[in-house]
Amino acid sequence: MSAGRTVEGAGCVTWWGFGPARDLLNSENMVRSDGELNVLLVGSGDPRHILKTITGLTDSDTLHVWVIENSMEVVARQLLLLYLSLLTPENMSLHKKTEVFLEVFGNSEIRKETEETLKHAAAQLSLSITNTLSSDSHAHPCLDTSLLKFKERDELVRIFKLWERPPSVPASVRKVWDARVRQHLGTRYDSRQGCFDWDLSMKLHQRGCGVISKHQFVKWRESGVAFEMREGLYQSANQSLLSTRVFNHRGNQVAVRGYWGDIVSSPYLSFGIETENKDLLKKHNNQHVKTAQDISEVNVLALFECLATRGSSLLNEEIPNPSRSCSQSTDSVITEEEIQNDPPSSQTHSEPEQQTQALDLLDLSGVKVSFLSPDSLNKLPLKNKYRNLFNSIFCSASMVHQLDSSLREIAAPDAALLIELANFLLDLSKEQVSGFAARVQEIAEESGFTATHDQSSDVYAVFTRRND
Repeated sequence: MSAGRTVEGAGCVTWWGFGPARDLLNSENMVRSDGELNVLLVGSGDPRHILKTITGLTDSDTLHVWVIENSMEVVARQLLLLYLSLLTPENMSLHKKTEVFLEVFGNSEIRKETEETLKHAAAQLSLSITNTLSSDSHAHPCLDTSLLKFKERDELVRIFKLWERPPSVPASVRKVWDARVRQHLGTRYDSRQGCFDWDLSMKLHQRGCGVISKHQFVKWRESGVAFEMREGLYQSANQSLLSTRVFNHRGNQVAVRGYWGDIVSSPYLSFGIETENKDLLKKHNNQHVKTAQDISEVNVLALFECLATRGSSLLNEEIPNPSRSCSQSTDSVITEEEIQNDPPSSQTHSEPEQQTQALDLLDLSGVKVSFLSPDSLNKLPLKNKYRNLFNSIFCSASMVHQLDSSLREIAAPDAALLIELANFLLDLSKEQVSGFAARVQEIAEESGFTATHDQSSDVYAVFTRRND
């Protein structure tokens, strides 16, 4: 397949990752230092690793996550998903929050009520960032945009206002999605059902994603709707998945707003293909009983339970247990039945009109997420504050080309390096996937890192910094 077609399948904007969530402080051979733990995310595209890493923290741990994305539109969406993740149980029940999060995360079209929640979040985020432009403070201790340039924060405000008040005659998301599918498949469009089935059964299922059901995968490939937890009409455009792409047309540059993300691999990869609950992986007549949507619900709900536990510890004035992590807590057992028994979302709807200067979100004791400028990666080694700072570094497959030997200068002793491989970039051939993994190995070794184990079948390549 040509490079052009490959780019068209994966898209030019990374709205979600091409691999499951990982605790970035629980890598093989990694030595956890005392004091604040620092993690750098380069191009993660979504907050899956942030949420998963928080679950592994003990009560006494402090974590500072630094995020670099390749566009402000992805930064805006990261902030939106983190905002939804940090909504307090008083503002939105955990079950409803799980459903809203997954809807916004993986659906091109959402329910009207979810659209109102998105607009409310956009208004709150816009107001909070506007406040940072006039002062050095930020509106929430966990979310920090103060390190972005003023023009970048202005761009964030512009994006949030566009989400809050979209065009009166918006482009049809279904037509935009279908145009992408037509362009990607070309002459195979009329036999697209067979193409979708091939990608699922001969690629995703063969690579360990058997829980992704044919019905849900084909529905997503056709329409862009991956998660339908509630009965209702999914007809409102998900503004957070729309972005602007510039084309050259007859010598002029034309900006086109549309959907430019992944249309091949699916958003199920981030939360829906792995689970510690083996009951969710049971089969009947050689078919999985549960689906990637079911597993995504259970996994995200578990992450949100952890956030609520950590966020409420200060209010409850509990004595911290330095050895306990959220993932070890047995206070509650999450089942699919609990998700299904949640009261209808209309009973927990929060009004979007209220605006306050401070974001009314969970305060995760000792956790902070700072966003850096898209062009900042190669500038970090030039600043003393970042030298030997990061205990763990993650880089997505789409950002590997930005890594070089200067990576060693910002990595702490015994730091872990996780690099997303190309296993789930379905348009690549086996030879291209293997070649990409080999190139990743070269880059890591040139930067002073050694592989922790054989990477041949992994979704991520894992390395440790050499201290010679």
